[in-house]
Amino acid sequence: MSAEEPEGKPLRRISFLSAVLFAFMLINVGQLFRWQVLEYDHLLGLAKAEHDWYMEIAPLRGTIRDCNGHILALDIFEFEITAAPPMIANSEEVADRLAPLLGRPRGEILALLNSVRPHVRLARRVPQQIGETIESWGLRGIRVEPRPKRVCAENSRAAHVLGFVNETNNGYYGVEGYYNQVLKGRAGEGQGERDPAGNYIPIGFYRLTPPQNGRDLVLTIDRTIQYMVEEELEKAIARYGAKSGTIIVMEPKTGSILAMASYPSYDPNRFAETPAELFVNPSVSTHYEPGSVFKIITMAAGLDAGIITPQSTFYESGSIEVGGRIIMNWDRRGHGLVTMTDVLAQSLNVGAAYVSTTLGRERFYTYVRRFGFGRITGVDLASEGPGGLRLPGDGEWHESDLGTNSFGQGLAVTPLQMITAVAAVANDGLMMKPHVVEKIVDGQHGTNIQPVAVRRVISPQTAKQLTWMLVEAVQKETDLAAVPGYKIAGKTGTAQVPIPGGYHPNWTVASFIGYAPPEDPAFIVLVKIDEPAVEPWGSKVAAPVFKTVAEQLFILLGIPPDEARTTGG
Repeated sequence: MSAEEPEGKPLRRISFLSAVLFAFMLINVGQLFRWQVLEYDHLLGLAKAEHDWYMEIAPLRGTIRDCNGHILALDIFEFEITAAPPMIANSEEVADRLAPLLGRPRGEILALLNSVRPHVRLARRVPQQIGETIESWGLRGIRVEPRPKRVCAENSRAAHVLGFVNETNNGYYGVEGYYNQVLKGRAGEGQGERDPAGNYIPIGFYRLTPPQNGRDLVLTIDRTIQYMVEEELEKAIARYGAKSGTIIVMEPKTGSILAMASYPSYDPNRFAETPAELFVNPSVSTHYEPGSVFKIITMAAGLDAGIITPQSTFYESGSIEVGGRIIMNWDRRGHGLVTMTDVLAQSLNVGAAYVSTTLGRERFYTYVRRFGFGRITGVDLASEGPGGLRLPGDGEWHESDLGTNSFGQGLAVTPLQMITAVAAVANDGLMMKPHVVEKIVDGQHGTNIQPVAVRRVISPQTAKQLTWMLVEAVQKETDLAAVPGYKIAGKTGTAQVPIPGGYHPNWTVASFIGYAPPEDPAFIVLVKIDEPAVEPWGSKVAAPVFKTVAEQLFILLGIPPDEARTTGG
């Protein structure tokens, strides 16, 4: 101890150092208590996250086939290429090999391989062949991971029926949307250990939960008929200078949809480049005023209620007043004494209004609702619309609607509603639920979708009477729909297009619905052409398209001509 240093100073230094050491000890104990007790679970989770390796294993989405087994949509594999830069010793050589295959500049690849980050993505959506080539090289630090990709085998074919699938394996629109949970399956996972560089240790702990692949669908759609219908629709749109159009082919006895096409369409494989309005399926979502094809429903109601027969006569003066509104025929003429069959054949608005007003509002709208208008059909396609129907008692309904609704004006339907309603007439008055899926397949086991009878809308006797009235209507007035050697039951429609304040002076919706053979219908076809520029009339525009489609259906479905069937030839 120096003479200058006070006697108690060393003691104070020792006390100070002891206090500092004690304080550090308390801090360490506190930290240990916090780490070992208070934050144990959190820190353990962080450690496991650094040490544990986890990968989600995507399932394969179910395959979609047509009724004959042709593949319409399936999953193929693309690959994602990633790299762990700390594991790559020869980045120059690796960049030289990868750049040409990945289609990226060598400099970009090299910069990523020399990154200080533990993981980098080099490319997404690499085609299967290229991915498998890179994987076969066995490059250290390069990882090649498969990723399922949904593909429609024939691009835009049946696009509105199928819908599309996004990058997260979720389906939208069509059967992809409606049956999304059936098709998508359940993801699996792989768990293991990884090294400090983040790479999976293949000899360490590993647990695999395999993915559960989605179930397959077999559709009622016939690929050959679908192709034919789409081709004929596109030709008709071009021939008549139309804005758009729809054709549906259905089996009346089962509700099975054999073909459903609308134009314009899109390619589900390129949905990201497609305007969103094209995703909507016009067959089930677009509302339109049906026009004179709706006279089938009005006549069915009158016959079934017993207020008319096919031979009932009515003096048709050319106009009728309903609810303060004067209703006239399409040709602005009176036709004198006509039968109810003449009303259908000549498409007389006044005759249809006579039937609806004679029925009265309660009975008329009871039948309209019974035929399914104003409600969805329940078809197994996403985004179906209910149409639009004002009923007595609604604030917007007017007495004149009883007259105009009788010939398809002032109400809105979807094409599927309209064909389903008329298909009930073809099926002896029994309405079937429309559907596009025939079978759900899970591995070796399949579940058939049975036809569902919705309700009886009219009696079998009424249905047969109306069918032969429609046959006579085609023979008398719609020769452009007639197919030589075959009787056709059908009706034309020409509807004005509503606009704010009334109807467009030039635009129309031209349509035709027909089925055959009339005594035992195998098919029913709806043709709808929107805003044709060349001709406005359903008899001139839609009927010839029906004829072309029906001619081919008779061949494809193996239906002999009438004479051969009736004589057993």
